[in-house]
Amino acid sequence: MSSLIPLNFKNKNTTMSDNSSSSKPTRRKFLTGATSSAFGFTFIPAYLTSARAQNNPHKPPSQRINLCCIGAGGRGASVVSGICRKGNAKPVAICDVDHQRAAKTIKGNPDAKLFHDFREMFDTMEGDIDAVSVGTPDHTHFTAAIQAMSLGKHVYVEKPLTHTFEEAAILMRGEKKFKVVTQMGNQGHTSGGAEQFKRMLAGGVVNDIVKVDAWKSPSLWFMDKNKRIKGYPKAQPIPESLKTWDLWCGPQEMKDFSSMFHPFDWRGFHLYGGGMFGDWGCHIIDFIHHYLDLGLPTKISPKALGDYNKISFPLSSHIELDFPSRGENKPAVHLVWKAGGDYAPPVDKKYLGDKKAPNLGGAGTLLHRKQGDYLVHRNSHGGSSKLISANPHEDLKEALNSKGPQNDHMESFTQACMGNGKTESPFSVAGALTQVLNLGMIAEYLNVDLEFDRKTQKFVGNEAANALLAGPAPRKEWAGHYKLA
Repeated sequence: MSSLIPLNFKNKNTTMSDNSSSSKPTRRKFLTGATSSAFGFTFIPAYLTSARAQNNPHKPPSQRINLCCIGAGGRGASVVSGICRKGNAKPVAICDVDHQRAAKTIKGNPDAKLFHDFREMFDTMEGDIDAVSVGTPDHTHFTAAIQAMSLGKHVYVEKPLTHTFEEAAILMRGEKKFKVVTQMGNQGHTSGGAEQFKRMLAGGVVNDIVKVDAWKSPSLWFMDKNKRIKGYPKAQPIPESLKTWDLWCGPQEMKDFSSMFHPFDWRGFHLYGGGMFGDWGCHIIDFIHHYLDLGLPTKISPKALGDYNKISFPLSSHIELDFPSRGENKPAVHLVWKAGGDYAPPVDKKYLGDKKAPNLGGAGTLLHRKQGDYLVHRNSHGGSSKLISANPHEDLKEALNSKGPQNDHMESFTQACMGNGKTESPFSVAGALTQVLNLGMIAEYLNVDLEFDRKTQKFVGNEAANALLAGPAPRKEWAGHYKLA
């Protein structure tokens, strides 16, 4: 049994120093089934105990997961309801810095215990929790996820997985070390579209892809020139429902409260969010990144960033990434990302014949083969793929058909926590995708061409960019979380 660094936070001001590490095995490392410790004790996960049946007599204890919900308003509320939709998981703890925003989830789960600080929640209820959902803003995904994992809890984290490249690396290490079930919330990765893409890969439909156009229409405030602001927003009074603004800021620098940070518009600021590439990239390039085995790029080049600055993400973004060849049928790939502005890629007339150019929609990808015989078009999330070609390609129709999976993305997480199957976007998959997005975000921040060494996982000749891989040092009370794996 590997040793853990125990976490025992009594209040939000408690800090973890280097000497808080311990080699003593604790009950905080256990897997889906009962596990024997190095001392011979047997610890049983909460979902196997008789106490579980009290609040849900319709499900025996062995068939229900005790869920802790960290971030239960907005998108977090949808995550909770999705994981619990079939009754195989039940919220026993709800943690949110703003209980008013989480009111719907709280009202729907009156027996769940309420917290503002997830460290206090784990300290109080660690033994009663099997799995954790994290639906907080991007910059606090990591701290919640790594603490849950270190305590043996299965973790579902909304996309993007983390706010920095190094945070993603730590979570991927943590997945191996703590051996828990993980899933990132790019829902399309468990869908009919994903199953179809697997068949396309097996059938050679997506062999020899050399270029990918990826795009997203403007849809958030920072992509509307009439809503953009200069610098950070002006300070506003903290709402009565948000007494824990410091917790909202988490490991990042504390700025004065503004309604442009909470409840949602934080996504447009480099300090707290990932912009459009960090957000929608998870739904748009996830298939090609994973199934084509792209890995990390060697070059990232910002071609045009509208209203560029280092506080908010650009009005429009055009960045290009180059990935090296990966073996047979996997040549080097040039990826072109455009968000806002002139985002829709053109379709060469040779692929149309007498047909009218298709409406490509506001989000998606076009995959170009070196043979130039057809394009593969897909929108986002779980959308299916189709060919754009002047010729019928009857021989490929079978590979373009597929049925959806037995369970959706969230239920597959619940089932995997219970030992039934596995997740499609564990951190080993989602972390690598998130790192690509992080590299693009760094290019958007610095607005310079970057060369990246895949072996050393460092930028070549740019120390400012290398410093951004980990980002600024976390605030003191959160530093211990970055030493857990």
